[in-house]
This record gives sequence, C-alpha cells and structure tokens, in this order.
Amino acid sequence: MAYDVSALNNYTIENAELLVLRSLFSSKTMKLIQAEGTVMTGVKTSEQIEIMETDAIFQQGGTCGFNSSGNTRFTQREVKVGKIKVNESLCPKTLESKYTQKALQKGSRYDAIPFEQDYTDRKAGKIAEQLETAVWQGDTTSPNVNLNKFDGLIKLNDASGQNINANQAQYIAGGAISAATGITIDNVRKIVGSQWLALPAALQGKADLRIFCGWDTFSKFISAYTDQNLFNFAPKGSELSAENDEIVIPGTSYRLSAVHGLDGTNRLFTMRTSNLYLATDLENEEEKWEIFFAKEADEVRFVAEFKDGVNVAFPDEVVTFKLTA
Repeated sequence: MAYDVSALNNYTIENAELLVLRSLFSSKTMKLIQAEGTVMTGVKTSEQIEIMETDAIFQQGGTCGFNSSGNTRFTQREVKVGKIKVNESLCPKTLESKYTQKALQKGSRYDAIPFEQDYTDRKAGKIAEQLETAVWQGDTTSPNVNLNKFDGLIKLNDASGQNINANQAQYIAGGAISAATGITIDNVRKIVGSQWLALPAALQGKADLRIFCGWDTFSKFISAYTDQNLFNFAPKGSELSAENDEIVIPGTSYRLSAVHGLDGTNRLFTMRTSNLYLATDLENEEEKWEIFFAKEADEVRFVAEFKDGVNVAFPDEVVTFKLTA
C-alpha cells in the first residue's frame, strides 16, 4: 500500500501544521494480562499452560499411623500464537502537489516522511486497536484478515463447553433473554446481575474478578442507573476509574469493565484476570517497529512483526452471557 491523496485538492493554501487524528483505543485486555504477569514469552508457535490441581482430604487426627488420601493432577491448556506483520511503503513525492508539500524537506530527494511522529503514533495505535478486537473476536476461519491470525477468547471459551451460562431463568428474572429482545436499557441491569449470581462460591470475593462487556453494553448499564436515579447514582471517585471504563456495581464489590474487543458482540464474560494468558515471542513485541529509507526503491518503509495468542487456564471458572436464538 502507499499514500492515497485522491481525497485532497491540488495544493492551494491550507493549514499545513495541523493534522486531525482520530481517537484510538489501546489494547486494554492485553494490558490487564500483562499487569497480572500471566504472559508467556519465547513462543514461536504454541505453548502449554501448565496447570496443577490438588485437593485436601481431612482425616480424624489424634491417632498414630499414615493413611494417604487425595490426589494431585496435572493438566494443560494450549495457547497458539498468530504470526502477524504490518508493512507499508510511503513515497514522499506523492505529497508534492498537495498542501502536505509544506512539510517536505527541501530538495527533490526525500529520505524521511513528514509528520513522522503523528504517523508512527497512529500506526502503533491502530495495531493496538486491532489487537484488542482480535483478543476477543479472533477466529482463524474468519475472512477478516485482522481477525484470522489467532483464535480469541470468545471462540476459545465457547469451544471449551465448560463455561457457566448465565442466560438462564435461575439467574435472570423472567427467563433467558433472546436475540430478538437483545440487550436494552430495561434489561441490562439484570443481565449484568446474572454474571455475579452465576459465579461459583469459590470465585466470589476474588480481588481480580472482572465482568467484561463491550462499551455499548457498558453505556446502557450506566444509563439504566442514571435515568432511573437509582440510589441517586452518579458514578465517580473509587466507583469509576480515571479512564472512565470501569465501574464498581452499586451494592456489590464486582467491577464491570468495558473493553472495545466486545463491542457489538452482545457478550459478557466474568473471570479472574489471573485466569487469562497471553503468549508472545517477545513481550511488547507489537510496540517494536522500524521505519527506514529504502534507497534501492527510493521510498520510506514501515515494518512491524510480532506474534500473539491468548487462552484461559480454567474455562469452567468463566461465567458467560450469550443471547438465545
């Protein structure tokens, strides 16, 4: 690919100093996994999450002798990485007939591009944005090239068949919610409530527990409280994070986290962040890129290459919501 300036008029006079850049979101989910420390590095193709489970059988004390009981079991969950690269060639001469000529270096040979900091910041942001979506929606069978490099958490959890389904009458008053009804301001509170109602007792109260949803669902949840003025609710301070993407659900200790990777999916997932694993060849490899002048082609090139993959260690400790057909 190269510069496309077809949408610009030939140069007359425009503000050459300012370029308006769209807002970008970072890969929040990957940052949460990195903060938890569950990152597997040096992975070229796949790696196993090594899992050890043990029980503790109480016996009557106060007597001599030894009677072995209980079991310790080792299992594995595989994380496969996708191999991804981003290449772009840029010919600065394409910019000569537009207002962008003002930013070009003097002379007819260019070994750098104008607005380089803006360009690289935005390119890195786009990579992070697309990774956030792929972490959740990735599917190696997808026709979308930005989603088919590795399987994401939605596909992996659904394929496990071990998740706890919260869209059931025992957790939602009035019964399961269908796709025809969808997630609305009227029902979003009980949908979110079903997530912590369906939690196994062993997971309740864990500090790293999060209810993940898309920003569309998150916005409806906030609206459901503010519109109805329940508890005179106006989230702030410790209830709502500085990034405005996480809220402690009123009356509970559970956090509802908005992630762009679940936008438009109508899905919710509740799990511990310590249950999430990220595999990569080099930690933060997606942040390492190179921009250089290719003398033989008389053009500037951008190159980034990295590997990423995700999975959960315990799918039976994940509560999920999915609309019924």
